[in-house]
Amino acid sequence: QVQLVESGGGLVQVGGSLRLSCVVSGRTFSSYAMGWFRQAPGKEREFVAGISWSGTATNYLESVKGRFTISRDNAKNTVYLQMNSLKPEDTALYYCAVARTYNNYFVPRVERECDYWGQGTQVTVSS
Repeated sequence: QVQLVESGGGLVQVGGSLRLSCVVSGRTFSSYAMGWFRQAPGKEREFVAGISWSGTATNYLESVKGRFTISRDNAKNTVYLQMNSLKPEDTALYYCAVARTYNNYFVPRVERECDYWGQGTQVTVSS
């Protein structure tokens, strides 16, 4: 069993910053890529950012490029999402996900590439 627990969400004003964390525990694997997704009310869940096991490959949703940064600390089994210059349209429930892989440079980009999910942490950006 694999558990993912997100934290760091909250209420922030436009232009503010938040740092999300996701800790992976339980039956982890020798290598896994990770991703952040989000779901706003009335919308489908969408990819936000992904990072390879090695940490050297990343990918971002176009609208967050230059504002969000994904990183990971494999020694702590933790992935982070630093979110700066937040906008009202960033308001959503943010989920982290694990993608099992033997490829150190694989980055998940869609939901079907992910195997385990957290419960989500709410981010609300007020204008």
